[in-house]
Amino acid sequence: MTEKNLELATFAGGCFWCMVKPFAEMPGIINVVSGYTGGHKENPTYEEVCTNTTGHLEAVQITFDPEKFPYEELLQLYWQQIDPTDAGGQFYDRGESYQTAIFYHSEEQRQLAEKSKQDLEQSNRFKAPIATKILPAKPFYPAEEYHQDFYKKSSARYNSYRTGSGRDRFIKEHWNEDKKADLKQKLTPMQYEVTQNNGTEPPFYNEFWNNEKEGIYVDIVSGKPLFSSTEKFDAGCGWPSFMKPIHEEEVMEKEDYTHGMTRTEVRSKTADSHLGHVFNDGPGPNGLRYCINSAALRFISKEDLEKEGYGAYSKLF
Repeated sequence: MTEKNLELATFAGGCFWCMVKPFAEMPGIINVVSGYTGGHKENPTYEEVCTNTTGHLEAVQITFDPEKFPYEELLQLYWQQIDPTDAGGQFYDRGESYQTAIFYHSEEQRQLAEKSKQDLEQSNRFKAPIATKILPAKPFYPAEEYHQDFYKKSSARYNSYRTGSGRDRFIKEHWNEDKKADLKQKLTPMQYEVTQNNGTEPPFYNEFWNNEKEGIYVDIVSGKPLFSSTEKFDAGCGWPSFMKPIHEEEVMEKEDYTHGMTRTEVRSKTADSHLGHVFNDGPGPNGLRYCINSAALRFISKEDLEKEGYGAYSKLF
């Protein structure tokens, strides 16, 4: 990948803490920076922007590969993070610096942004008019380091803030049903049943139970890397089995008392999809067996890692 393939997108959506994670965890997103833009003050500080006298809005600037995540999809994801009818701020953050705006970097972006706004207005999803402005990009000033990737640095505070501000409740009320509808279009019936309804596919009659190729297995919903063939083994159970995940933090565990049993369910953190279960009878040093549904996974061979945007994982092989 060369820099000429990459583009910038800049969105203001209220508190920039809450606008990084939704984009950063998507395939084709290279970088997401929190900062200030749209105003007249050069190199403003957070304190200055909060006075609502600089003209700046809190925003995120995204470097992305349009071949892997087109600008139209960025726009769709952006609308699903905000209340686009609020002209005075976002949720419990009030004032100019928390207003919403799309800052376009090209005529093509402007046209796509205008169309997406028009489509949203015509959908009648919201009773009030769409207040989000579409503006030409202006100088973007990165925020102080402690603001960058805040969801990683202070996850407890970040999650508490999202809940307390009312953002999560709003998104759930206005967008979650759409996400389910989109997934029904994107996924096969079995993939949807497994990932969204905690289903289980038949043993031995699934795509990857006996796959011996080298590569990685990513979340079918989010695209996040989950498991590697280097940790895969034949457990004789009829489902793909792994000794450990690629990234421990991307796999969540949850007690499961269904079907009259006590088990530990495994879910993907980013997409909150059901993956399978983990047991204490594996051959590895930790003694774990991650028993995963093929329907929850997409396999990317080691030869295709670079092409698919997962080149960083070539070192596993």
